[in-house]
Amino acid sequence: MHLCNQSLIGFCMTQTGTLLLYFGKVIYRPAPPMPDKVVTTSGTVLFTGQDIKDGQNVWQSMGGQELGTVWGHGAYQAPDWSADWQEDGV
Repeated sequence: MHLCNQSLIGFCMTQTGTLLLYFGKVIYRPAPPMPDKVVTTSGTVLFTGQDIKDGQNVWQSMGGQELGTVWGHGAYQAPDWSADWQEDGV
């Protein structure tokens, strides 16, 4: 292999690695928007931002994050704990 080809390959690999590291850091920095509260059209508060955070803590304590993310794919794979909660009558 010529020295020119080796230099070009090295340059491309360095640039690719730099881009992957940069965007890998950027993509996980912002979190989805978290509302302060969710209300009906009549003004009744359904749940608050703290309720959402508490629910995320329950999700994580029961292992939901092992199947994906709280905001993404894991919601399709994890057990439906809301149905269990309703059946138990908690």
